[in-house]
Amino acid sequence: MLINTKNIVSLTEANQNFSRVARTVDEKGSVIILKNNNPHYIIIDFKKFEQLGISVNEDLESIASRILQDNLEAFKELAR
Repeated sequence: MLINTKNIVSLTEANQNFSRVARTVDEKGSVIILKNNNPHYIIIDFKKFEQLGISVNEDLESIASRILQDNLEAFKELAR
């Protein structure tokens, strides 16, 4: 999976300019937020969320685990 560096923001930047983050999600479909230079959060468009087949009742831990497994190589690359 290729990660567009324009879809990556620091936690500080996300806190200071969330409207920009939201616009990026609208344009690109998702944003990865780094905390201490490591991928920590992902914000995705709700339509994309639904396409992933995630139920609103699904346990957060299982969602996080599935997203991590589906994108493991990308997260490893970001962690370098």
